[in-house]
This record gives sequence, structure tokens and C-alpha cells, in this order.
Amino acid sequence: MGIKLPCPDETNIFELKTSKIIALGLNYQDHIEETGTETPVEPVLFAKTPNVLVASGEDIIIPPFLYEYGFENVVVHYEAELAVVMGRKAHCVSESEAIEYVLGYTCFNDVSQRNLQFSDISGWFRGKSLDTFGPIGPRIVPAGQLPDPHNLDIQCRLNGRTVQRSNTSKMIFSIPETIAFISKQITLEPGDIIATGTPSGVGPVSDGDVVEVEIQNIGILRNRVVDIRG
Repeated sequence: MGIKLPCPDETNIFELKTSKIIALGLNYQDHIEETGTETPVEPVLFAKTPNVLVASGEDIIIPPFLYEYGFENVVVHYEAELAVVMGRKAHCVSESEAIEYVLGYTCFNDVSQRNLQFSDISGWFRGKSLDTFGPIGPRIVPAGQLPDPHNLDIQCRLNGRTVQRSNTSKMIFSIPETIAFISKQITLEPGDIIATGTPSGVGPVSDGDVVEVEIQNIGILRNRVVDIRG
């Protein structure tokens, strides 16, 4: 699955070819508190499939099949996150060398279909992996140009109103910890994406909404929500 994103000078286009997206749940304490869950002792991992990826400016599509289930309310949430893009194959790397394997960083919206996420016997897979449920961009900032990814303001705006505001310093598990943890179990390939979790303030979107994820020194990821119910 390929998606084209500009590099910082916006003259070079990088084609991101992703074999997998590994996301962290419950990586900000305030989000843990709003979900009423316990603080994890190791990273909580789940997968999103590459078909979710869309660029800034493209639509987030709420598919019509969801209305066939008869849910009282069809609930889709935004989740603003910092994404790590891998630049090298990583297998059993240490925390001390993990950043050397990072290509760069970008914004990510871990769009989540909550009805499926919390009702499927198999878990979160389907609710996290619907088409267009992973906007990414607007650009990739190379790791060398963003020396401290653990001190970036992150926020989400819904129709211009700020609904999430935090800093990546508040992540429970750091990027090196996360890469080392994943890579001893799952080999990471160039182009793979790690979504590092969302702070508190997640909430629903509906037809016509505009969601913006902004991360300091990276930019603004902007997408419109389109409900195409039949």
C-alpha cells in the first residue's frame, strides 16, 4: 500500500510503502483515566491495516454497511497521534539504538469505529481497520530534523474547536521503548508505521465534520468526514 507525502521542503515527494501499522493503546495517562482502565505495564499493541491510509485533504468515509446492524447510534471517534515511520528493517533492536531505525515522524488520526471495536468477539481489528480510517500527513519530517520527538505539542480540532491538547512528553512508553518492545516480537520493515497513542479528549465525528490533527514542527493533518449511508 503506497501513499505519497511531501518531505519538509515540500519539493521532494516520499512514497510511503507500508506493510503494517502497529498502534499503541492507552499510552497517555489522561486517556487511561477517561476510559476507566488500568495503567499498562507494557505497551498495549493493536493492528491497523494499510487500507486505512489516506492523505491530508482526503475524506474519512463512514461506510453505509454500519447502518445494517441496527446500532442505536453509529459511533466513530477521532484520535490524534504522533506516528513513527520506520526507515530500516528492525529485529530485536535495543532501546539505545532504536531511533537509528526511524525514518521520520508525521501526524496520524487513529479513526475508530466503536460499535465494532467493542462488540466483535475477535477484538479491535475490524473497528480500527475500515477503509480511510487512518489519515496520515501532511508531511514526513526526517528524524534528524526533529531531534526530540518526546517534547511536541499535539492537538486535535473538530470544526475549529480544540478537543484534544497535550504534549508527547506525556507518553507512558517512549518511542525507543516501543520500537524495542515491538521488534523483539514482530520484525519492522521500512515504511511500517507505529502510532504512539492518543491523549484524552477523544470524541465522535459525523457527516460534514472537519478534523485537524496538529503536531508542533510537523504540521496540520486535515480531513473531512463523509457519511455515505445508503
